[in-house]
Amino acid sequence: MKSICVFCGSSMGFHPIYKKSAIDLGKRIADENIKLIYGGGSVGLMGVLADTVMEHGGEVIGIIPRFLYDSEVGHDGVNELIIVDSMHERKQKMAELSHAFVAMPGGIGTMEELFEIFTWSQLALIKKPVALFNVNHFFDDIINFLNKMVKNGFLKIETFNSLINSKNVHEMLAKLMAFNYTETPKWIDKT
Repeated sequence: MKSICVFCGSSMGFHPIYKKSAIDLGKRIADENIKLIYGGGSVGLMGVLADTVMEHGGEVIGIIPRFLYDSEVGHDGVNELIIVDSMHERKQKMAELSHAFVAMPGGIGTMEELFEIFTWSQLALIKKPVALFNVNHFFDDIINFLNKMVKNGFLKIETFNSLINSKNVHEMLAKLMAFNYTETPKWIDKT
């Protein structure tokens, strides 16, 4: 695994464990020499994660839409900051550059990114693993809701089981690294 996209909050959250977990994940990403792909922000957990990877010698690529960059939340201190025209272009670029995806605690933007990439995986538009870094049981209700979808016939058990759910950064990254990375997104021209 050469690169990992992390979706996370542009806020810190109320519990200090969220910041600590972003630091732990950032250190581990740098230690494993994995490139961080993220939303390009300098604030909240996004900023903490990017700063931690950089402080530990890792490489960081941020992808941010122009309107957010202009709101002064873009992180100009990362290795590369790609400014795009839209949120859709941002997510497509993240998918192109990343070998795996992790959702950390965050708000509705994080949830939207998580579910869109999980949908792309279900539809075989990408063949890349998706994980929940379930800090402080943050995603337990989502896991329960996905289970309800399975029980009611709206989600295949195989799709549900493909979602990595871990409270431990080491275990989560080990599962992501065990994935077979052989395909590129279907929309990318392979010529």
